[in-house]
Amino acid sequence: MAQMSLFGPGEAGPDPKPADDRMVRLQLLITVKAAPNPSEKYGETVCVAGLRTDVLRPTWVRLYPINFRHLDSDEAFKKYDIVTVDAKPARQDQRRESWKPIMDRIRKKRHLDGWKSRQPLLDPAVEDSMCRLNREAQERSDAQSLALVRPKEVGALKVVPHPGWTAEEQRKIEAYANQPDLFSGRSKSPLQAPRFKAAYHYRCHESGCNGHRQHVIDWELVALQRRFDGYSDAALREALEAKFLGEMCAPNRAVAFYVGNQAKRVHVFSVLGVYWPKR
Repeated sequence: MAQMSLFGPGEAGPDPKPADDRMVRLQLLITVKAAPNPSEKYGETVCVAGLRTDVLRPTWVRLYPINFRHLDSDEAFKKYDIVTVDAKPARQDQRRESWKPIMDRIRKKRHLDGWKSRQPLLDPAVEDSMCRLNREAQERSDAQSLALVRPKEVGALKVVPHPGWTAEEQRKIEAYANQPDLFSGRSKSPLQAPRFKAAYHYRCHESGCNGHRQHVIDWELVALQRRFDGYSDAALREALEAKFLGEMCAPNRAVAFYVGNQAKRVHVFSVLGVYWPKR
């Protein structure tokens, strides 16, 4: 059954950001924790996204930057936690969903355990056309940049060796690791690149869809590789395919992809995570 966008007919996507820079308290269901990227200032920055639950019309929100390695244990949160956070509009990011969080103002409220507790919030947010998102992003830089898209069919998961950090990324890692940390006492171990990267090949429900190829930048893809660090390359590749294709995209799963684009290349969308409740 075809499903409408979270933004109904006549609604022009996400709400504009507030005109001023006052902090706003947001309540979110965390749905996305992207893989870490090198940062000279933060060591490894993580993009977190979720569905705002304290408004009449739930909307997607992106929080950046967040340094997950340096979150204290009582502050750390995980996917499908409901949290409150004080944040300011991200003025250097034209995407309407982007906010800059105040790190010491993030509070966990509760965790939604199991798909049945999550579906009442997330099922209404599922939409069917990745093609529409691509078209609108090419037309407007502030078009909808986050969504939950249900594919018509998933053709493949292509797993290939990660090329390693670029020279610029490596420079950021080394610059951060060499900074003195006189107060926290925390170590600054360099961020390691994963062995593999992956991309989904799928078609959405729009008539005439020619297919989409989107890289997976889900934290879980990196975490699984760290967990199976002792595996051979062949065994690790097989484990990634078994989890992200065989299990998550199994016929008995109503799979959908959390997708998001890049601030500098708004026409490029990636898979930020997988929503895979049972049918």
